Amino acid sequence: MSTTDESRAPFPGHPGAARRVSDLLPVFPWDKLEPYKATALAHPGGLCDFSVGTPVDPVPELIQKALAAGTDTPGYPTVWGPLELRAAIADWLHRRCGAEIGPQAVLPTIGSKELVALLPGQLGLGPGDQVAYPVLAYPTYEVGARLCGAEPVAYQDVDELDPSRVRLLWLNSPSNPTGRVLPAEELRRAVAWAREHRVLVVSDECYLELGWEAEPVSVLRADVCGGSHEGLLAVHSLSKRSNLAGYRASFVAGDPVVVRELLEIRKHSGMIVPAPVQAATVAALGDDAHVAEQRERYARRRAELRAALEGHGFRIEHSQASLYLWATRDESCWDTVGYLAGLGILVAPGDFYGPAGDRFVRVAFTATDERVAAAVERLAR
Repeated sequence: MSTTDESRAPFPGHPGAARRVSDLLPVFPWDKLEPYKATALAHPGGLCDFSVGTPVDPVPELIQKALAAGTDTPGYPTVWGPLELRAAIADWLHRRCGAEIGPQAVLPTIGSKELVALLPGQLGLGPGDQVAYPVLAYPTYEVGARLCGAEPVAYQDVDELDPSRVRLLWLNSPSNPTGRVLPAEELRRAVAWAREHRVLVVSDECYLELGWEAEPVSVLRADVCGGSHEGLLAVHSLSKRSNLAGYRASFVAGDPVVVRELLEIRKHSGMIVPAPVQAATVAALGDDAHVAEQRERYARRRAELRAALEGHGFRIEHSQASLYLWATRDESCWDTVGYLAGLGILVAPGDFYGPAGDRFVRVAFTATDERVAAAVERLAR
C-alpha cells in the first residue's frame, strides 16, 4: 500500500485526526487584531501600540549583571532551584505580601503563563471537573481548563458556582484586564467558600506591586488566609515589576503539599528555570529601588493617557491597579478599536477577556514616553 493511501489514519495533529488539541481551544485572540494593527501602522506618525502589556524599559543593571554572572553554568539546574533562590522568594513574600512562608513552599516557574495553562492538568483535573475564573479574565484560565478536558466556568460571585464540580478557583487581583482590586474581605470570603467545599484556590497576583488607587492584598496574607496556606496558591511574576518578560521569571507559592506535588510532576517534565535566570531572580527580588523607579514611569504614563482618554470622551472604570486602563465609549469594543486604529493607536478589545467586556477596550500604558506623548497629542486634536 502506498504511504499516501488516503485510507490510512492521519498523523496525530494533522487535519482529520480523531482528536487535535487545538480543536479544544478558542481562536487565538490576538490574530483577530492584525487588520487593525495594519491600519494603525499606516498612520503618518507611526503606531502607538497599547494593545499588549509588554515592558519596553531597560532591564535594571543589577539584574543584567546577575544574569551575566550566572552564565558559566554547564550543568543542569534543578526544577526546585537552589535554597538561595527559594529563600529570596520566601523573603520577598514576607516583606511585600505579609506572608509567613518558608522556602519549602515555593517553586520557580518558567513564566506565569505556562503555569496558568498547565496547572489544572498537572494537578490531575480532567473531564467532569470544573475550573472557575472571573467573568472578565485573562484568556489562559479558560485555556488551562480546556487543555486537560475540564470544563471552564466564568463566575461573577463564588456563590453562583456548583461546589460539587468546581475543583480549582482562580482569583485575579489586581485584575487583568480591568485593574480592579479585590478587598481583603472579598478574598477572605472566597477562601472560606473554597475551604468549605475543598476547592483549591489559585490567586494570580502578578500585578500586586502596581497599585495606584488601591492597595492590592495577597491571598497568602495572614489576615486573609487565617494564618494557614492550606488549599491556597499564589502566582507571581517578575515580568511587570522588573521588566523581565524576556527572562520568563516567575514562581508559585502556598500550600506546601500542593507545591511538593507540582515539584514532583515538573521534575518528570524537566520544567526548569535556566540557572542564569534563577540568579537574576534572586537579584531582582532583593532590590526594591528599581521597582519604585519603574512605578514612577508607569504612574506618569498612566496619568497622561487617562487624562487624554477622558478628555476625548472615554469613561474609565476600575483601573485602580495593574498596567491597564479599562476604557469605554459605550459602543462595541471593535468599533472603538477601529476608531483608535484610525488615529494610529492600537488597543485590545474587551471581549478578548470575556463577553462582559464587549463595550470596553484595554489600554496598556507600557509604551515608551515618546509613544505615549504621541498618542496624547492625537487624542487632544
